[in-house]
Amino acid sequence: MSYETLMMKLGFPESVYLRKILEYLMDEEAAKVAAALPGSPEEVAEKLGMDVSRVKEILEDLFFKGVVFPKDFQNRNYYRFARDLIQLHDATLASKHMKDPEFAKLWKEFGEKEAHAKMGQLLAIADFKVWRVVPAYRAIKDLPDVLPQENIVEMIKAQDKIAVVPCSCRNVTHLAGDGCSHTNETSLWHCIQFGRGAEYVVARGSGKEITVEEALEIIEKAEEDGLIHTWPNTGKIVDKRVTVNCNCCEDCCEFFLSAKYGNVPIESMLEKSRYVAYVDEDLCIACGVCEERCQFNAIAVDDVARVDEEKCFGCGACVVGCEQEAMKMKAVRPPEHIPT
Repeated sequence: MSYETLMMKLGFPESVYLRKILEYLMDEEAAKVAAALPGSPEEVAEKLGMDVSRVKEILEDLFFKGVVFPKDFQNRNYYRFARDLIQLHDATLASKHMKDPEFAKLWKEFGEKEAHAKMGQLLAIADFKVWRVVPAYRAIKDLPDVLPQENIVEMIKAQDKIAVVPCSCRNVTHLAGDGCSHTNETSLWHCIQFGRGAEYVVARGSGKEITVEEALEIIEKAEEDGLIHTWPNTGKIVDKRVTVNCNCCEDCCEFFLSAKYGNVPIESMLEKSRYVAYVDEDLCIACGVCEERCQFNAIAVDDVARVDEEKCFGCGACVVGCEQEAMKMKAVRPPEHIPT
């Protein structure tokens, strides 16, 4: 019953696909320990009638696999199981050690057959969008009245501890699919961690600590590749809930895939920035680069490029890619659009 208990906690009690993932990560003994959490190794050992040293050994192994999470990453004397499917997905896949195509294929199959659709539908009916788009720095850096909480450079600089790991979503695409058409995760990792998130990946050895300057280099390259900065939907730049900056794409990102398989609009789960793109028609040569770079299908090109403001998320990818500087950004939403 241990696997079933864990599957129920993750919201997919009948899934044969999730069962295969859990069986890959742990045998029946380890699953029994994980299902007995939360608790200390001593509490779990007493509950299950097991030797404490054996329980500690199992929990340590599951910690490095990304299955269980200690309160204290250094002492590791109290654990809990992954709080939800997203945390299990990211922790087990967003690692420099994750190089197994078979494990990636398990997640890909689970996502396409079950998880993406369910997550998309659940996020679409939520009362609050938990994630938002942050505009590309190069697209707004010269505009007036840019807020600190939408200036990705200032947001990065405000963090005390920063680390980076390979993107969990792109690890799946790279190992189990055709790869990402926008960027190469094997040459540069794009999932930037902050605060407790950074402490976690450093302690687990799944990523590496980096400097502010190194993080800003990642941001610059992400913008060149047309990736979309995303951030927790809060105006607080430094907050215990702000543990990651994702740099997303339609090929791989959970938001895009959940919207696709759940048959729901992506704007129902991902908040737009305060900006939209527009075209200086005198400068536009209708080259089509902006249309290619737009991941929200908001741009069409005939004699000139034209932006559908209803579809535009204000990510700035088109602006960064326009050599003629014909694509520009303007603020169309008030500061209160970003919740405080």
